[in-house]
Amino acid sequence: MEEQLYVIQFFQDKLTIRVPFAKAKLIGLRNITSKPSMTRTLSVLKQKPKIKKAMWSRRAQEYDQKINSGDIKLLSEVVRDLFRKDDQTEQSYSERQMFQVAFERYTREFAISSSLKFEEASTKILEILNKR
Repeated sequence: MEEQLYVIQFFQDKLTIRVPFAKAKLIGLRNITSKPSMTRTLSVLKQKPKIKKAMWSRRAQEYDQKINSGDIKLLSEVVRDLFRKDDQTEQSYSERQMFQVAFERYTREFAISSSLKFEEASTKILEILNKR
């Protein structure tokens, strides 16, 4: 039996995933965000963070759902809300870890959609976050 597959390689993690064409939508595989859509998500980063007063465990659960949703706008909201400038209150270890995961995913997609290297994309995003 022959089947067509998407082959996805994550060089940084040394991981290769093979997804059958027929199951791509089912597992949530989507196209890379377009440059205009990505530009709209940058405006989300410029907004003030919306930090709820709920317990961290509840907020962490919400952030985790947003990170894993596959929606780039929701991912940008997590990056915006968890980012802390050097002069702001310190984050817990779990907050920093969650920010790092969201930031790296967002930055990778931004880099690809903007034809930039990861480091360049990271610098641009940090500049935006530090200006608010």
